[in-house]
Amino acid sequence: MYILPYIAGAMASLIQEIQSPISEDIKHFEAKFRESMKSRVMLLDTIMSYIVKRKGKQLRPMFVFLTAHLCGGVNESTHRGAALIELLHTATLVHDDVVDDANYRRGFFSINALWKNKIAVLVGDYLLSRGLLLSINHGDFEMLRIVSDAVREMSEGELLQIEKARNLNITEAIYYEIIRQKTASLISSCCGVGAASACQDEQVIQRARIFGEKVGMAFQIKDDLFDYTSADIIGKPVGIDIKERKMTLPVIFALNKASRSEKDHIINIIKNESHKPRKVAEVIDFVKASGGIEYSFTAMNGFREEAFALLSQFPASPYREALEKLVNYTIEREK
Repeated sequence: MYILPYIAGAMASLIQEIQSPISEDIKHFEAKFRESMKSRVMLLDTIMSYIVKRKGKQLRPMFVFLTAHLCGGVNESTHRGAALIELLHTATLVHDDVVDDANYRRGFFSINALWKNKIAVLVGDYLLSRGLLLSINHGDFEMLRIVSDAVREMSEGELLQIEKARNLNITEAIYYEIIRQKTASLISSCCGVGAASACQDEQVIQRARIFGEKVGMAFQIKDDLFDYTSADIIGKPVGIDIKERKMTLPVIFALNKASRSEKDHIINIIKNESHKPRKVAEVIDFVKASGGIEYSFTAMNGFREEAFALLSQFPASPYREALEKLVNYTIEREK
């Protein structure tokens, strides 16, 4: 019963350690970001204040600032780039909650739960416009291109997953493409923006972007593994992806190894009986018995090693060391 506070405390301590070389940058960013969220419309200003108060671990700004330091140093455009990413990403989350009819986000009520769908959609649109204007007004066109490309990819990834979920015909290659677009593209853009704000060397910027992409791939596989492993660690419910008919790497691997009859049986459960806890448990047991968990851990660690190989091409520094710890955090986090 005491494992949860211990894990939470250890993770919070690690985040503080990673942030140590950029603590002043983060403080400066928070002030700038709060300022960028203000509005003269009282309702909108209230909602913006609510969004700012429920900020998460700030992993995205951390990637931006650490990468910028790695590539030459932080400047005002770095802060605008970090704010741009947060504005556009927050907009996509607000819209996602409307689409998913979700009432909670990070343990807080979602915007649509408190102010209904119409206002939530308009808030998302407002955040998008603030991000666009922040870049355009300062001529940060390259950073805007990087982030806009990530938003496009995130949308395409979501739609590809919805399309494939209808027939559950997702191969391992399609799975990797989905998570590259849905998750890895955003972390890639964080590193790309950080690098682009600090230097003009296209090779360095591209290396930073690919590094971020590899981290994002590992991050999403870790997320998918929680569906099968988290109950043993922190008591979090398992099988959420199965209930939502999402084909993740553990189950894709398991189905590829299964006989035709076994495969048909499991797919039928996911399609038609995933609302039954007993049937979800059967799928989880099937995946575990097939070696799907071990296979996915191996794939995740493979992406981590690729990320480290790219990171090793940058000069040694406290910022590179912090990025190494941040990569490990994305793999070893427990929620």
